[in-house]
Amino acid sequence: MGNFANRKPHVVMIPYPVQGHINPLFKLAKLLHLRGFHITFVNTEYNHKRLLKSRGPKAFDGFTDFNFESIPDGLTPMEGDGDVSQDVPTLCQSVRKNFLKPYCELLTRLNHSTNVPPVTCLVSDCCMSFTIQAAEEFELPNVLYFSSSACSLLNVMHFRSFVERGIIPFKDESYLTNGCLETKVDWIPGLKNFRLKDIVDFIRTTNPNDIMLEFFIEVADRVNKDTTILLNTFNELESDVINALSSTIPSIYPIGPLPSLLKQTPQIHQLDSLDSNLWKEDTECLDWLESKEPGSVVYVNFGSITVMTPEQLLEFAWGLANCKKSFLWIIRPDLVIGGSVIFSSEFTNEIADRGLIASWCPQDKVLNHPSIGGFLTHCGWNSTTESICAGVPMLCWPFFADQPTDCRFICNEWEIGMEIDTNVKREELAKLINEVIAGDKGKKMKQKAMELKKKAEENTRPGGCSYMNLNKVIKDVLLKQN
Repeated sequence: MGNFANRKPHVVMIPYPVQGHINPLFKLAKLLHLRGFHITFVNTEYNHKRLLKSRGPKAFDGFTDFNFESIPDGLTPMEGDGDVSQDVPTLCQSVRKNFLKPYCELLTRLNHSTNVPPVTCLVSDCCMSFTIQAAEEFELPNVLYFSSSACSLLNVMHFRSFVERGIIPFKDESYLTNGCLETKVDWIPGLKNFRLKDIVDFIRTTNPNDIMLEFFIEVADRVNKDTTILLNTFNELESDVINALSSTIPSIYPIGPLPSLLKQTPQIHQLDSLDSNLWKEDTECLDWLESKEPGSVVYVNFGSITVMTPEQLLEFAWGLANCKKSFLWIIRPDLVIGGSVIFSSEFTNEIADRGLIASWCPQDKVLNHPSIGGFLTHCGWNSTTESICAGVPMLCWPFFADQPTDCRFICNEWEIGMEIDTNVKREELAKLINEVIAGDKGKKMKQKAMELKKKAEENTRPGGCSYMNLNKVIKDVLLKQN
């Protein structure tokens, strides 16, 4: 390796251990690698095994300065080979209790290794806020990356105020259904026309010691005016919110949307084969899309964590069947609560010539395929930004966490989507699908989505705001000691 390797800046990057957090940080890792950093990407042992299973045991061999490491997650091993997302509250507990020590041990080991340059900086998921402590111990700059929208971060920064104002915890479960969620939230600067139901949904609890609430209050408490935070968004998308955040966290940098930033960065061919999907991708669906008319297919994917009841699945299935449009539906092995997905022959016959069901897919490629006309989504932030980057309008069925917040922006602020009732009904779904694919409202949403796509591209090309922000953070923070 010689002296040259020792001169390379070495960044250690750690995502929160679920698919939706791994993917964007992995995109950022590629971008930093292309700008000359040696990368160590840290997954949990559980997720590293899944990655090797989905990508192949030798998928990560032969990359000289892009290495993968893993640390234990402190949880008891799951039965079997465990190819599902782990329970989020349990993971959050473990992140707080069990991650700092093995993470610090890894940093020490890397610093004593002769094969890699010494660690010069850290980039960590905001939810892995223990790295702030590690950065102080090792005297390293630490940049936090928040994987949801700027608005979700603004929500989280005010969780403590919701408790102090006596709004939460709710007195009892009836508050979730008695209209209380329609209450306006008009005291957070930067939020316009927000209701309790639009706030990141970890506030919907009756438990004063709720794990998720405590976890995010702790994350917010650790962020201060000196923290540098990167956001996967851009100014025009969330300008009011970004301005409000900047008044308390001056070093906040929108560098998104990452799919667009990566697309406009000259790729080093070697990195193209590196990917972070924990499920094996079915690429045959791309061939299937080739046979379809432009803008005629609904793409359906509820992300890596959303689950539904068998009844909800049936309503979705028959809504898709009854709309008479072509669709590509991604169904994970663990999508339905308490069982596997078995469709009747009646349904299978009905959709034979126009429906394709697959287990996982390269979403970015699917959304950018000309035949896609709409995206039925859970409104996770990665899916939202990928849809914007592809100029595709959305049908929104938010499930939990930041998804109600994203849904509010998609449907009300940007007007590029329509919301589906939680209690989904096949007739309503069929009607909405037809509207998004062929109706007047669908055309307007498509036009607005294309305008946002253009703005995303302007922000992420050389000289654009997001592009400049990333360069500034690299120069002023990550390379500060070199």
